[in-house]
Amino acid sequence: MLICEFENGRQAKLRHVTVGAIVVNQQGEILLVKRAVSHNFGKYAIPGGFLDRNEDTEKATLRELKEETGYDGEIINLFRVNDNPKRPKEDRQNVDFLYVVKLTGGGTKLNEEVSEIIWFSQTNLPAEEEFAFDHRDSIVKYFSHLARPLKLPLIG
Repeated sequence: MLICEFENGRQAKLRHVTVGAIVVNQQGEILLVKRAVSHNFGKYAIPGGFLDRNEDTEKATLRELKEETGYDGEIINLFRVNDNPKRPKEDRQNVDFLYVVKLTGGGTKLNEEVSEIIWFSQTNLPAEEEFAFDHRDSIVKYFSHLARPLKLPLIG
């Protein structure tokens, strides 16, 4: 959590805003990154990260996708706002905006945060304990949405 001091001198513990890109290819596989060992112990995650100052969530999602994978994308729709303050595997109570994104260009490019960029089908997703965050839950919800559409965006 962030501790901020306001104009009136009061302090507050605030939550971070994060974004993520749910990218699915023509074969129905989802794009995951394997975090570098120095960035959350070599576990899987949806490409994404923190919202920067003076940036909206859509632009942040596309920026993070590019930074973490090398791919360019286009926002299709907002899928989920995960604002649960008791999210597992979170130490900062992040509020996560997850967008469905269509790839438009670029190509695989590793960086210091990411050791692998991998496509997974619904049937071979890594186990929950192999994920850095609670992203597996959102992925399962996304695949459920494809089978039986839900009212979007999902909140919580």
